Amino acid sequence: MTLMTFMQERKISLSVAAVLGVIALTIPGFTHRFAAAQLPATTSGVMSQTSWDAVALGRVEPRSREMRLAASAPGRIADVLVKANDQVFAGESLIRLDDEEALARLAAADARVALAKRARNDQSTPSGAADRRKAEDSVFDSERAVADARSVLDRALADRRAGTASSADIDAARAALTRAQDHLREQRDALNKLKAARDTPLPTRVEGELNVARAEWTLAQAELEKTRIRAPLDGTVLTVDARRGELATLAPEPALLVLGDVSALRVRAEVEEQYLAGLRVGQRAVMRAAAFRGRTFDGTVASIAGVVGPGRIRARDPRKLNDVDVVEVVVDLANPGPLVVGEQVDVYFSGGRSDLPVTD
Repeated sequence: MTLMTFMQERKISLSVAAVLGVIALTIPGFTHRFAAAQLPATTSGVMSQTSWDAVALGRVEPRSREMRLAASAPGRIADVLVKANDQVFAGESLIRLDDEEALARLAAADARVALAKRARNDQSTPSGAADRRKAEDSVFDSERAVADARSVLDRALADRRAGTASSADIDAARAALTRAQDHLREQRDALNKLKAARDTPLPTRVEGELNVARAEWTLAQAELEKTRIRAPLDGTVLTVDARRGELATLAPEPALLVLGDVSALRVRAEVEEQYLAGLRVGQRAVMRAAAFRGRTFDGTVASIAGVVGPGRIRARDPRKLNDVDVVEVVVDLANPGPLVVGEQVDVYFSGGRSDLPVTD
């Protein structure tokens, strides 16, 4: 064989290997069909079984999934109150938008309420309306108390960040807000019962004007609350993409802040629809991550989506040549160990046999 012939054959062999490599990377499920034949040896040297019901790509996510928070009204970001990895509780203020205009509107609404209430009190109480008046006053006073308690909590959180308040102060402020909210619900229930009674007289003109003024105050308070982006649940701040001085818009992406409950982690896998018959809730699954070669992570299938659709894990992959419909399967991780949110893993679904390797 001449040197020229040898070089040509070697070039052809390398070209074929490169094409096969591209096919394996670009065609969804190609690598998984072959990977299903055998799971690599674990760090303990135990070989895995050679048959799997399904193999799929998945991503690690918080138990709550990722909560992507955006502004409910456009505004200039006045303050970013948290940073990545901060632990937050439901209702905690995370980002404050410019609230100067909202505060002015609330002050104007407050003044109108005071004037309307004075006008009402200057008139005699209609027969049978005393209880309704008292209940209406109690509801509005309770609404004010809730707003005040929330402001106290926000100030306590700011003081803790400044090092001038303790966790006990935060707990006390949260408890006060909870009591105020409970009292408001009780007062609203009492007022609704009175309004439903047949013998309760309708409001007079001046009473109606006071009710309108109070409704405008409630709207103004709601507009002020829109300048606060609060945590919808207890969790961990995963990412922050907001800076003081920037304009927060109503666009959902990019999210100003991503939050999640990472007290437990899951894997959301995309299994090709042809393997749907081999899946069931409670089924055992084994995960592997490229960052932790030789280590497996055990899990259990928690749910199987009731709809088949296009995959999203590879949706942004420019090497993707064709579409394959998949079903989403959620796997609860027994011990996530070093796995982090967003990490891509390979998920091997067991047929119920007990010879699977677990090394975590």
